[in-house]
Amino acid sequence: MKKILVAMSGGVDSAVAALLLKEQGCDIEGAYMKNWINEDNILGDCPWQQDIEDAAAVADAVGIPFRVVNLMHEYRSRIVEYLLHGYQTGITPNPDVMCNREIKFGVFLDYALENGFDEVATGHYAQLRRDEETGQRSIIEGADPNKDQSYFLAMMRPEQVARANFPVGHLLKPQLRELAQRAKLPNASKKDSQGICFIGNIKMSDFLREYVPDQPGPILRADDGQQLGEHRGLHYFTIGQRKGIGVPSNTDNQFYVVVGKDSKRNALLVSFESPGAPGLYTSRCEVSGLSYTGLPIPQDCSIEAKVRYRDPRVKINYRRTSDDHVEVAFEEPQRALALGQIIAFYDGPTLLGGGVYSKIG
Repeated sequence: MKKILVAMSGGVDSAVAALLLKEQGCDIEGAYMKNWINEDNILGDCPWQQDIEDAAAVADAVGIPFRVVNLMHEYRSRIVEYLLHGYQTGITPNPDVMCNREIKFGVFLDYALENGFDEVATGHYAQLRRDEETGQRSIIEGADPNKDQSYFLAMMRPEQVARANFPVGHLLKPQLRELAQRAKLPNASKKDSQGICFIGNIKMSDFLREYVPDQPGPILRADDGQQLGEHRGLHYFTIGQRKGIGVPSNTDNQFYVVVGKDSKRNALLVSFESPGAPGLYTSRCEVSGLSYTGLPIPQDCSIEAKVRYRDPRVKINYRRTSDDHVEVAFEEPQRALALGQIIAFYDGPTLLGGGVYSKIG
């Protein structure tokens, strides 16, 4: 019988994951990953102590052992530094995707294997499918189209997929809530958490303000270079952003949108929202930092991709130009792609892997 360590965040998804595995007769234990405790007193809600108490209460209700695993050093070096370096260099990182590869199925999986466990289970809304001939596992989209989290697993490696377990991926969210309430789990009605992976309900702007110094510069109109105002720092903005730019609409009630960042001039580039807004829509991009959940994608092929979380899959032409670099052509222009963000590759509902936008257009 496999021995499974369940990553329990204190939320209802991982609670039901533990419940289902217990009901299936699996040999399981629960663990809370202590990654961040808001030690620098950043403004925001970082309820790690309450989350530990909730996770422990669920483990007690389910009847499984529970432990706390301290990964604060690894989280800071692998996720927080990655996040801050990205914003400092003008890109938009994705800590949630990297947290899955580097922490949950990285150092936490290593810890599990070192302590006699065979797999790590999480509350992700994703599914696994096993090839009967090869025995290789594939990640499939979650059954709930509104909660599918396969995108966040795009940078996982095959050896990580082989040790993963997603017990709730076949459920719709209402079904999961019903199971939690029927089992009288203590966190059955707990609201879903929002915010940076494992940091909590902290506004990104507050987090960045604490660690990245403001670097004011001009806000320029992308088409003619006219200065419209001043920004506090390019790291506070992302491509496609409409709100919080600090530039009012015009008399025709047209609103500005961020279309670019000029690091040489430290300038924020904006334009009115339209299909022709310079830099807002693109039909091509370059992707690097490739990672495959199974076998590498063929060198030249037509597949699908999700350009960001919650976006539908779109058709692309995929052309590999080196071992770690591909060119992607979209059949339909895509809005507001940002350097540093993740693109996830699919064959239908099957996740193939992902990479990082390294050049847009």
